[in-house]
Amino acid sequence: MRSLRAHPRQHAIAMFGAMIFVFASIGGAWVLGRVTDDVVVAAFDDGTIDRGDIWAGMLAIVLISLGRGIGVMVRRWYLATAELRTQRDWRRGLVHHYLDAPLRYHRTRPAGELLAHADLDLTNATMVLKPMAFATSVILLVIVALISLLVIHPILALIGAVLFPSLVAMSQLYTSRVEEPSAQAQQRVGEVSSVAHESFEGALVVKTLGREAAEVQRMREASARLRDERVHVGRLRAMFEPAIDALPNVGIIVLLLVGADLVSNGDATPGDLVLAATLFGLLSTPLRVFGFFLEEMPRSVVSLERVDRAMATDAEDRSGSAHLPEGSLGLSIAGLAVIHDGHEVLSAVDLEIAAGETIALVGPTGSGKSTMVEAIAGLLDRSAGDVRLGGVSVDDVSAEEWSAAVALAFQESFLFADSVRENVALGVVADDRARAALKTAQAATFVGELADGFDSVVGERGTTLSGGQRQRVALARAIAREPRLLLLDDATSAVDATVEADILNGLRHDLDVTLIVVAHRISTILLADRVVYLDDGEVLAVGRHEDLLKRPDYNALVTAYEQADA
Repeated sequence: MRSLRAHPRQHAIAMFGAMIFVFASIGGAWVLGRVTDDVVVAAFDDGTIDRGDIWAGMLAIVLISLGRGIGVMVRRWYLATAELRTQRDWRRGLVHHYLDAPLRYHRTRPAGELLAHADLDLTNATMVLKPMAFATSVILLVIVALISLLVIHPILALIGAVLFPSLVAMSQLYTSRVEEPSAQAQQRVGEVSSVAHESFEGALVVKTLGREAAEVQRMREASARLRDERVHVGRLRAMFEPAIDALPNVGIIVLLLVGADLVSNGDATPGDLVLAATLFGLLSTPLRVFGFFLEEMPRSVVSLERVDRAMATDAEDRSGSAHLPEGSLGLSIAGLAVIHDGHEVLSAVDLEIAAGETIALVGPTGSGKSTMVEAIAGLLDRSAGDVRLGGVSVDDVSAEEWSAAVALAFQESFLFADSVRENVALGVVADDRARAALKTAQAATFVGELADGFDSVVGERGTTLSGGQRQRVALARAIAREPRLLLLDDATSAVDATVEADILNGLRHDLDVTLIVVAHRISTILLADRVVYLDDGEVLAVGRHEDLLKRPDYNALVTAYEQADA
C-alpha cells in the first residue's frame, strides 16, 4: 500500500495494461471458439469455407494478439518503474535514517545486519510489486472466465467453480506454511552477512592470530543454518508447487471428458469446447503468477517488517536554531552523566574550560575519558546534565552547526579506500585548506613522498600507511574544517613525542581552537594548560600538572606513564 500511495500513476497504468491483457485473452478464446465452429467444423461438414470468415478470424486474432502484447508491455514497464522507484525511495530513507540514528544504534547492531536491511531485505520487500497488477487482474480473469463458461454450459462453469477456488485455497495453504520458514531464512541471511563482514573487516587479526580455520568454521555453521532453512522452504515448494501446476491440467482433462459428452449430445458445439479448454489454459499461467504473488508475499512482508524495525529507531533530534559565537569556544559541563548497559560510566561531571585553552584528560583505563569526549561531541546520549559550547547548549544548536564547530579524532583511525585528498577534504574542503591541514598534522612530508603524493590512493581502512601515518591523515581530516573545539581521543598515540609536540603546537598556532586531549603520555600532559583527572567516571581534580602531583594517586599514574615512555 505504501508503494501504491507513493507512485499511484505507475500502478494505475500498470493495472490498466493488465486489464487490456485480460479482455484481450478472453476475446481471443471467444474468437478461437467461433473460428472452430464457422471455419474448421464447417470445412469438415461440407468442404466449403467462407473466405470472409477466414479473413475476419485472422484479423481478429492479429488484433487481439497486438492487444495482449500492448497490455503486457504497459503492465511490465510501469510495474518495473514503480518497483525500482519504491526501492530507491525506501533505500534512501533507510540510509538517511542510518545517518540520523544515534551512535548507540550502530554499536548494538552488526554491520552485516545493516547491509542486509539496505540490500536484500529491501529487494525482497519490493519483489511482490512485480506480479501485483497481474495477480490482481487474475481475479477479474477468473470472474469473466466463469461467466463465459456459464454461458457455454452450467456443468462447465461448475468445473471451473470447483477448480479455481481449489487453486486459491492450495496457494493460501502453501503461503501459511512457508511464511515462518521464509522469515527464518531471511534472519539467517543477515547472520551470514554479519560473519562475512566481520571476517573481511578483521582480516589482519585473522591472519596474525591464525584464526583462518576458526573463521571458516563460523561461516560453515552460519551457512549450514541458512541452508537448513532454505532446504525446508524448498521441501514445501516441492510439495505444493507441482500440485498447483497440475490442477489446471487436471481440470482440462475433466473438461474434455465432460465436454465431449456434451458435444455428442448436442448440448454444446466443438467451438464451445475449444473456448472452454482455451479459458482453462489461459488461467493456468495467471493462476501460477497469482500463486507466485502469494508465495512472495510472506517473504516480502517479513523483509519489510525487518526494515520497519530498523526505521522505528528514534533518530536524533538536532534541529536547534541557536547559533554559536565566533572564534574559539569555551566549554561548560554541568552534571553530565552517561549510562551504558545499565552502568553509569560518567557521574555528575562539572567542568569549565576557557576558550582557547588546552586540556589534558588523564585517568586510568576505564575511567570514562573516551566516553566524556564522545558525550561532548554529541555522539552519546546523556542521561543527565548539560553541555554548553560558547554559552549555548548542545540541545539548542543544529547538528550541522555543531559538527562544523566540533571535531573529534580517535586513536583508531579510519581511512577510506580513496586518495589522501578525498580522505582529508571529504569533498567539501578546498585543496589549499586540505594541504594546510596535512602540514599542521605533520603529514605533508610523508604524503609528498608517496607515489602520487596528494592523490595517492590508500588501501582499505588506510592499510597501506603505517599506524602513525594513518593517525596524522585522520587528524588532518578533523582539523581541515577549522573546528573551534577539537577533541583528540589519544589520536597521536602512534607518533613519537617530538612529532606530537609539533602537532599540538601547530594546532595552537594555526587554529583558533579549544583543545581537549586524552593523554597517556607525560609529554602530552606537559603541553596542556590544565589537567582534568578522572577515575571511575568522576572528575577527581582539575589543575596544573605540577599541582596535581601532590595527589598520590595522580602521581602514581603519571609516574607509570614516565616509565612507559622511558
